[in-house]
Amino acid sequence: MHGTSLSHDDRSHRQDAACGGDVFFGQACPICGRKLRIAVNLLGRRVYCQHCGGGFVAADESLRLGEVSADDASRACDQTVDALLAKAEAMLARAAGGRRVSR
Repeated sequence: MHGTSLSHDDRSHRQDAACGGDVFFGQACPICGRKLRIAVNLLGRRVYCQHCGGGFVAADESLRLGEVSADDASRACDQTVDALLAKAEAMLARAAGGRRVSR
């Protein structure tokens, strides 16, 4: 998992990733500018760049809402979650050799 320093609790997520369990987003390090791949379960948590060691809070730019209503924010969040779930399901289907993966 690039872009994070793993605590003991986060090491179990590394095992999940090997089984296709984690979904990632891209974020540039605000210190060195390198594009990092960060697991979505780390959103809102402090992470550290593996290149320069700079610490910052993981935040997906597509989720930055600015001045929007709670309903619009909820819809945007639902759409993002739906898109991530669809992506994860497609990845699982490819890993299963095209067989449909049931939830």
